[in-house]
Amino acid sequence: MVLVPFAISVAAAFAAALLCVLLRPLLQRYALARPNARSSHTVPTPQGGGIAVLAGAFLAIALAFGLSPVEAEAGRALLVVATGATVLAVVGAWDDIRPLPASLRLALQAACVGFVLFRAAPELRLFPEFLPLAAERALALVAGIWFVNLVNFMDGLDWITVAGIVPLAAALAWAGITGVVDPATGWLAAALCGGLIGFAPFNRPVAKLFLGDVGSLPIGLLTAYLLYRLAGTGAFAAALILPLYHVADSTITLLRRLARGEKVWEAHRSHFYQQATVNGFSVRGVVGRVAVLNIVLATLAGLSIAWPGLWVQGACLALAAVLTGLLLRAFATPRAGHG
Repeated sequence: MVLVPFAISVAAAFAAALLCVLLRPLLQRYALARPNARSSHTVPTPQGGGIAVLAGAFLAIALAFGLSPVEAEAGRALLVVATGATVLAVVGAWDDIRPLPASLRLALQAACVGFVLFRAAPELRLFPEFLPLAAERALALVAGIWFVNLVNFMDGLDWITVAGIVPLAAALAWAGITGVVDPATGWLAAALCGGLIGFAPFNRPVAKLFLGDVGSLPIGLLTAYLLYRLAGTGAFAAALILPLYHVADSTITLLRRLARGEKVWEAHRSHFYQQATVNGFSVRGVVGRVAVLNIVLATLAGLSIAWPGLWVQGACLALAAVLTGLLLRAFATPRAGHG
């Protein structure tokens, strides 16, 4: 049971790394991200590494299907998710090369999220006792769109998406192994984890390759789908805990910008992780702290699943919120002797 997800992750990592090597000269020529006033980088850097991450992940899953077939319905769901993510990657690639109007970009994102939501998980209900189906679907659609965008917003520093999503995906892959989620969902998580690990050496500070919107948008969609599947098992607290740092940083930043009357669809440098680099933290110091927090969050999520009592879930969620808040506060505070 452990062997298949592990093999998927290794295969995805190898394929993604190989594709990064092969694609980088082409991306250097046609998809160069040039630094501007809102950038965290100072040297023109190719973007589009997300192509390698997605391709590596999907190739690994396809290989696993050939060696260890899954139920027809599970295979169909993964095909729907892969299709939605691929279309969203095309949208992201277009936006990387020639920026799309914000309204069109949002409409295309909504179409991809809706396609995955209504076709890959039509039977999934989170709150059947409290909400009508239409209201629940509407909330899920809004949450999915926001998650797609927040992963994109948070992908503004070398290694930060790796630090944020790899522990989450590894935890969900383990959830597939232990039967908390279905095996196919665990396979998808293992593939995403492996794809990002294969990309990581090329994105380490100072990065030689960025994900680009072609990567961050579909990675957001895949992560949202995985968390939705986890929440559908009844592990709602765990689904909230796992992405808490990314959700908190991006959501608080959005609300602050709205309160200031800023155009929230425009690029900026006001996220907590971006403030941290201004306040005296090194890039490695920021992503190291984010990675450690996410490993702790994954552990707390696991505890909330292992002991599903309401008080345990509440305690794990509260501790996760406190730890996340402490890191956000540290990032927003200038370090001693700085500034």
